[in-house]
Amino acid sequence: MPVLGAERDHMNHDDLGAGLAGTALHKMVVARDQGDWTAAHAAAKAISSQPITAHPAHASLYRGAPAVAYVLHIADHPAYTRALAQLDAEVVAIVADRLAAAHHRIDSKAPPYLREYDLISGLTGLGAYLLHQGHDNVLERVLRYLVRLITEPLTVHGHQVPGWWAATGLRDTPETGQLAHGHANFGIAHGVSGPLALLALAHRTGYTVTGQDDALAEGITHLTTWAQPLDGGGTGWPEYLPLHAYRKRPEPGAAPGRPSWCYGTPGIARALQLAAVALHDDTARRLAEHTAFQAITDPRQTGQITETSLCHGWAGLLLAAGRIASDAARLDLAGALPALHSRLTTDMGQHRTAEHAGLLTGNAGVLLTLHALTTARPVDLGWETCLLLN
Repeated sequence: MPVLGAERDHMNHDDLGAGLAGTALHKMVVARDQGDWTAAHAAAKAISSQPITAHPAHASLYRGAPAVAYVLHIADHPAYTRALAQLDAEVVAIVADRLAAAHHRIDSKAPPYLREYDLISGLTGLGAYLLHQGHDNVLERVLRYLVRLITEPLTVHGHQVPGWWAATGLRDTPETGQLAHGHANFGIAHGVSGPLALLALAHRTGYTVTGQDDALAEGITHLTTWAQPLDGGGTGWPEYLPLHAYRKRPEPGAAPGRPSWCYGTPGIARALQLAAVALHDDTARRLAEHTAFQAITDPRQTGQITETSLCHGWAGLLLAAGRIASDAARLDLAGALPALHSRLTTDMGQHRTAEHAGLLTGNAGVLLTLHALTTARPVDLGWETCLLLN
């Protein structure tokens, strides 16, 4: 097993989510806090020992040049200045290419693939990099694209759907069956909550473009509309909807879902909260915080978590809940965090932490979560921008 894991990590050297770039991110954050750069420099050397992809069709925040640039930007070390400048120029070129293709697609009235706009593979993720890097002009171009994505509806099979309606199935490939006409994806990793969170975080940071408030309001409307009553009480969101379900509108009695960062209530609630704060929408903010509290205290939901990972395990739930609590008007959210922290550390002690590299599915994300929520930690380094939580 260790050999297989090592081979996989070696192959994914420039992968932030499941490869060495994610491990390097953890090393950089620790180095900046503790001052010992030995492990961080070794991680950077391991990444740079192989080619780093910058092809617009493949590179994203979580893969290739943007992923490595993000890690080096978090490091903020003079040893990486030259490499970061080169990678940063490649990211800007990638964004320009992706934006041109995206606007052409919008003009054609065709629905997008998830990888056009989502956080993991698309322009939302690249926008998160630009937000952290402070690329004003290029970031504003991404924001303008996201405004179009959210505010310009499409027609699919004779029915009006939002502009972020995916032409594909959950694996971002055309499907037959119930997803033959695509789907509405609500999660923060692949769905509308990602663009909404980026628009809100940019707003919070002072980056605004024409139509941004309209896009935030439209996103809030979608998420408040689809906050549906759960079977047995509570409220939650569907992870995704095929066309026939989207046309029906919400119905009571939905089954409680897994409270994961990627597809579940915690990520969606954080996006809604951020958008609501940006527009001073107290009703939407209360809904986001109430639904988040239910997700972290309802055993029917937390009982579906079976691992420690940041993507869909205890670490992701804890980190998202912590960031929601930090902006919440209600105090009981913060009061629920110690139990989540205890559950995460207990599961780590039972050897349920993934042994391979990576931020989303590996142990780097778990360790970074615990680091981020340690009260004695130094000034926040902003690494959570890649998750659109903070």
